[in-house]
This record gives sequence, C-alpha cells and structure tokens, in this order.
Amino acid sequence: MAMINFDISLLPTPCYVVDEELLTNNLCVLRKVADKAGCKILLAQKAFSMFSLYPLIGEYLDGTTASGLHEAQLGYDYMGKENHVFSAAYSEKEFEDILPICDHIVFNSFSQWDHFKDRALKAGISCGIRINPEFSTQNHAGGNNIYDPCSFGSRLGVTHKNFRFENLANISGIHFHTLCQQNSDDLVKTLNVVEEKFSSCFGGLSWINMGGGHHITRKGYDIDTLIDCIKKFKEKYGLEVYLEPGEAVALNAGFLVSSVLDVTSNNIDIAIMDTSAACHMPDVLEMPYRPRIIGAGKKDEKEYTYNLGGPTCLAGDVIGEYSFDKPLKPGDKLVFEDMAIYSMVKNNTFNGMNLPSIAICHINGEIQIVKQFGYKDFFSRLS
Repeated sequence: MAMINFDISLLPTPCYVVDEELLTNNLCVLRKVADKAGCKILLAQKAFSMFSLYPLIGEYLDGTTASGLHEAQLGYDYMGKENHVFSAAYSEKEFEDILPICDHIVFNSFSQWDHFKDRALKAGISCGIRINPEFSTQNHAGGNNIYDPCSFGSRLGVTHKNFRFENLANISGIHFHTLCQQNSDDLVKTLNVVEEKFSSCFGGLSWINMGGGHHITRKGYDIDTLIDCIKKFKEKYGLEVYLEPGEAVALNAGFLVSSVLDVTSNNIDIAIMDTSAACHMPDVLEMPYRPRIIGAGKKDEKEYTYNLGGPTCLAGDVIGEYSFDKPLKPGDKLVFEDMAIYSMVKNNTFNGMNLPSIAICHINGEIQIVKQFGYKDFFSRLS
C-alpha cells in the first residue's frame, strides 16, 4: 500500500498528484540500469507527458520518444535531448514538421521509408524500420489482445516475410516493441526470436531499439537479467541499445485525489465521486482493471462496501466495489494509486466533465498546483 506525503485537504478535486520523490526513485533505478547495461533509456511520452517534470526526468534519462508530431514537439521543447519518433504512418504535413525537431525516425513499413527517406536523410536523421517478430509473450485473458503488437493481423511492424534484407542501404537501426507490463524474461525470449529472424542484417546497422513495456521499476522485476541480456547483445553485435519505457518512469509515483459527491443505494450501496472512470481514468474501462485506493479493501473485506461510480450519464461509468472501515459521506476524499501513467495522456471531457487539476508534491512536502482546467478547455476541443 502506497503512502502519501502530502495533505489531501489542500487539494482541489479531482486532482492528479505526482510525488517528486517517488518519481526520482524510479529515475534512479532506470539510470542505474542504463549505466550498468551500457544502453540508453528514453521516456515514452505516450504513457507520461507531464512536461513540467521533464527537466527532472532529463537529468536521468537520455531523451524522449514520441508516437507522432505533437509528442515529438513536446519532447523537443521541454526535454531537449535525443528525440525519437515512431508512427504507424506519417502524413505529408506531419513529416515536414517532424524533420527539424527529431534526430531518430522509425518507419512502420518499407513503403513509408521509400516515400520519405530522401527528405529524412537530407536532414541528417538516423532512420530505422520497425519489425514485427510475430512472437507474443502476452497473456490474453478472454482473447483481449488490444495491447499486443504481435497479434494476428497486427498493423505494427514489418514481418520477416516482408522484410527487405537486400535493400537496407541508409537504414541505421531496427525497432521492436512487443511487451506490456512484463518482466525481463519475456525480453530474453523475444530477443532470441529477433536474432533468429533478423540478425543477418545487424552488421549494417548502428542501433536497435527494444521498445517499451519493460516494467523495470516494479517490485520483483529481474533487473540483473535485463542488464545481462543487453550487455551480451551489445558484445555480440556492437549495436547501440535503446529502451523506451513509459510506465516504468512514473510507475506508482502518481495519485488521483477524488471527493465523494453523494451516497445512494440500489440493492447495493453506491458512492458517486467527482472522478469519472470514463473521463479521468479510461484504462479502468479499457483494459479493464480495478485501481487501488489507499485505506480501502476489496468488496466485503471491511465493514462498509460501496460501488464507486462517476458523475457522468454513462451507465457503465463505474470504478468498482471497495470496502471501508467507516461509512462514506459527501465530502470524503479518496486517493487512487498509480494514476500518473496513462491517465493525464488519455483523459477526456465527455459530458463536459472538467479535467482534473495537476499537482506536484515536491520532496520537501510542498504542494504545487501546476495546472487547473475549466470551461475553456472543453470549449477549445469543439467548434
């Protein structure tokens, strides 16, 4: 169970809070891995794009990676270190805007490479191709493969059958991303397949990007195996190795503070929160999963159980069932754990819901509200 180092009574709700000390602890782990393995680690902004903390993150990591123009621009403007980008496909305008701000561009197909390569090479950019090793290590409970780039018919990466081994002139690297919240043993298995299928082209490359999904800062993650795996790969092939974790950077470093608005009953007790699963923590419905709440238990584990839901009109805007030592009442504040990752970057204003404020808990315990939202933010998304 996480401990909070800030006074929740000082916060407006709903409010995301990132704990600077917890974030720094993660960054120290990642820096240690990079130094011992001799690799470079990038922040995958798709998971965490809180740019007010980029100066801190930049003290430990080697740069950023983006999934498109706007993330790339953010990394360029606020991190100012290595700036990598991958997209399933680039539009003409997007690509022209990417050229002056990125130093590495990864293409998802040889047709995109053929179309854009002259401009990229003229700009002095190091270019790569994303591969699909067609080797899944993810466990798809119920057949859910939404996060598996190696699923059947995946649009992500070039398969061995379609890879142009004979035509890699001016391509500097390859990229693969197959993991999601996984341990280093799955990287080892995947890398064995990548070597088996693609190592014949390694001699003409200068780097390999092993993607994200490495849960490096999770308790129990096998860091020694990760370091050993990378060192052996580098010794064997002489390539620069990149990792681009997203979750691992801010894992368990953020919270979402929410207030109870009302308590009702319909066969079960219900608490309506000012936080919406659909708007403020969409992965709760998309993955789906049940987020942890500090001080709460599972259904019926403690004396008072409530089904927590958001204030929107969506019937399924439900966070889950939790139990508490005391009855909930309007005005009570609950703190959801691990809410830095895939929350701020995926939230939305469905129903005109206001976005949560964003705050930093500094190492000295001081709370800084770095951003608050209102009607103009909802209005600006529409026309």
